[in-house]
Amino acid sequence: MSRVPRIHPTAQIDAGATIAPDVAIGAFCVVGAGVRIGAGTVLHPHVVVEGPTTIGEGNRIFPFACVGMEPQDLKYGGEPTTLEIGDRNTLREAVTLHRGTQGGGGVTRLGSDNLLMTGTHVAHDCRVGDRVIFANAATLAGHVTVEDGATIGAFSGVHQFCRVGRQSYIGGYSVLTQDAAPYVLTVGNRAKAFGINVVGLERKGVPAATIQALKQAYRLLFRAHLAQEEALTKVRAELGEFEEVALLADFIARSERGVIR
Repeated sequence: MSRVPRIHPTAQIDAGATIAPDVAIGAFCVVGAGVRIGAGTVLHPHVVVEGPTTIGEGNRIFPFACVGMEPQDLKYGGEPTTLEIGDRNTLREAVTLHRGTQGGGGVTRLGSDNLLMTGTHVAHDCRVGDRVIFANAATLAGHVTVEDGATIGAFSGVHQFCRVGRQSYIGGYSVLTQDAAPYVLTVGNRAKAFGINVVGLERKGVPAATIQALKQAYRLLFRAHLAQEEALTKVRAELGEFEEVALLADFIARSERGVIR
C-alpha cells in the first residue's frame, strides 16, 4: 500500500503545511500554512483549511467545509490562535469550525469520533468532546462546551458560554440560553427539560439501575420544588453511589448561567 499522500493536481497546498502519509486531498482543495493533517484523513473536493490548525488521523471532511478560519469576533485582531481536531471525525458538507480568540484561551477543540452533519457551525473557543452528534445546521456560539456523547438536533442554537452535558439530547430547532443538563432531554424555543433521555441511554447500554437512579435524581432536582442546595444534598446522600448521578449533581452545582428546567 502506498504511503505517499494522494493530492489532486488542482489542490493548492501551502509549503508550510504538513501532510502525513495516506492523506487524500481532492480536487480544488486549499490547505494553508500552519496546517497539520494526520495519517488517513480524507479531504473531499472543495475543502478549505486554514492554519494554525491540527487535524488528527482518520478524519473525513466533505465538500465546501471551511476549517480553521479566523473567528467571527469583532475583538479578534489577527493574533495567532488555533483549531485542534482529534481523530475519526466526520465533517459533512458546508461545516464551519473557527479558530479561537485570545480572550477565550486561544484554541477551539473538537475531540474524536464526532459526526458533524451538513451546515454545522462550531464557533471560536468551543470545546467539544468525543462521540458527539450534530444534526444539520446545529450551531454553537463562542465559548460553548459540549460534553461526550451529547446529541444536538437540527437547526438548534446554543448561546455563548453555555454547556451541553454528557449524553444529553437537544431536540431539533431548540434555543439554549442556559446549560443543558447531562442525560436529560432538552427541547424547545426557549428550551425546557423533559426528563431523562431513557431511550438514548438504553441504546448506549447504560444499566437499568443507573437509569432508574437518574430518573429519581431528576425528580428531586427538577420537579420536587426544593431549593437547589437542598436538592443536591438529598441526591448526593441517597443516590451518590451512582457515578452518573454524581456527575449530574456536580454539573448543576458548577453551572454559572443556570440549568434549563
